[in-house]
Amino acid sequence: MAPKRKPARGAAAEERDPDGMFRGVSAFIVPQGVQGRRLEVWKQRLVQMGGRVVEKLDKGSAAAGVNHVLAMDAKALLRVLDAAWLHRFRGSVVSFEWLEECLKSGERLPERKFTINHEEEFKLKKAAGNGGSGASQPAKRSKISLRILGISREQVTRIGRSIQMQMRIKVQEASSGGPSIYAPADLNRNITKIFGRLIDIYRALGDDRRSFSYYKAIPVIEKLPFKIESAEQVKDLPTIGKSLKDHINEIVTTGKLSKLEHFENDEKSTLLQSVKPLPISTQFSFKVRTISLFGEVWGVGPATALKLYEKGHRTLDDLRKDESLTNAQRIGLKYFDDIRQRIPRHEVSEMEKFLQDVGKDILPGVIIVCGGSYRRGKASCGDMDIVITHPDGESHVGFLPKFVQRLKEINFLREDLIFSIHSVDGTDSGVDTYFGLCAYPGRELRHRIDLKVYPRNRYACGLLAWTGNDVLNRRLRLLADSKGYVLDDTGLYLATRGSGGKHAGRSDAIVNCHTEKDVFDTLGFPWLEPHERNL
Repeated sequence: MAPKRKPARGAAAEERDPDGMFRGVSAFIVPQGVQGRRLEVWKQRLVQMGGRVVEKLDKGSAAAGVNHVLAMDAKALLRVLDAAWLHRFRGSVVSFEWLEECLKSGERLPERKFTINHEEEFKLKKAAGNGGSGASQPAKRSKISLRILGISREQVTRIGRSIQMQMRIKVQEASSGGPSIYAPADLNRNITKIFGRLIDIYRALGDDRRSFSYYKAIPVIEKLPFKIESAEQVKDLPTIGKSLKDHINEIVTTGKLSKLEHFENDEKSTLLQSVKPLPISTQFSFKVRTISLFGEVWGVGPATALKLYEKGHRTLDDLRKDESLTNAQRIGLKYFDDIRQRIPRHEVSEMEKFLQDVGKDILPGVIIVCGGSYRRGKASCGDMDIVITHPDGESHVGFLPKFVQRLKEINFLREDLIFSIHSVDGTDSGVDTYFGLCAYPGRELRHRIDLKVYPRNRYACGLLAWTGNDVLNRRLRLLADSKGYVLDDTGLYLATRGSGGKHAGRSDAIVNCHTEKDVFDTLGFPWLEPHERNL
């Protein structure tokens, strides 16, 4: 069970900076098409940075004191405010993107390019109401800022038509209660999922160059606010070369990628039974599958899997005869089938409660939370990621050895994989770690379990990282890097600068983040509840 969040402070004014970037902004916000929680975050940030939110508007008169109206788009705007009132209004009418981009850049940006053209939308609406037979042209919309992708103004112009076509669909979905346009879920998961699989394959083959090319492309594609339907839409994007463009074109055209299918074709039986030399392509496909299989054994990474293959091993039975395996790898091999079985959510819930009870018996007040896909609300889990701390910031020291010992005594923890203690001497950020196998009470079936104990001032980043998912973690770390930070599971740090002003690593200066929301707020990323993080 996740720790209870502290109630929001009643007055945002306690943190309000009257001279912040939104000083002088008095805004009326049109809520249509935006998730309630996200809307509240935006309002809070606007007020904290010197602005004011007007909750009610007298549509029969001039907007006294209001100088900004924010909305999702023209359609959402006209559902709440009539065209006559908007025509009289002398302030700025802008999309939420203006607010988003200001928060991301850390400065107040000119409203002009974010202006909503409500008059054009009203003309179309009126023409439709009068039974106009002419083909309606779509309402003009503010440009979607793609600076975060490193695309120049000229490149945006070239691909702008396609972007607007796709965004029209997404905005309509948002207006009917769908997700907002900020940091959308991966709309091109059909592409990024295939690229992710190719990363694993090339890593298994030891081809870091090809693996890295797909790795760089994924976050660029994830951030696109539209669904790719043509390779022409991505021809000017950074990191997307001719080869990747051809891959994307094949995926969006056929729904699959022949290269991946070639790798993953099951040629195992053919290879084992053939009496004639097989084509190189068939042998290569089998090699990929075999190395990938070895890589699923706990403790066997891509490099080790490749070495095992090169030693002549082709099956898991072959591995069992290899005397070079470490004890942890032998345990992973012994319980290979057990570890691959998913754990039902209700069993994870019962085990989390069990761990909390045992932990509090040892150390009253200890916080024990199961992260991962369980915390994100999934119906089953591959393993259990347990994140631990203590509110006083001191009592966590030395807790993990006692906790592990007690869990072994009651036959819950069965086999050890990794056990490292750093809280006592303060090394490695003072984080203690235990990886092992456990068994649901009354059973022998083994499940993977990770226990991580963090100092209180590092717990928020630890919980965030171990909750995931990997897409969100990657986005947050890239965003942190773009803002001069380094984010990992031990904290949010100020980045150090190397030659040429590039980031050289993390400094010792850690940003104080007491909650996960503090991390989101510091990075300017709207808050997502754990169940909203399945991106």
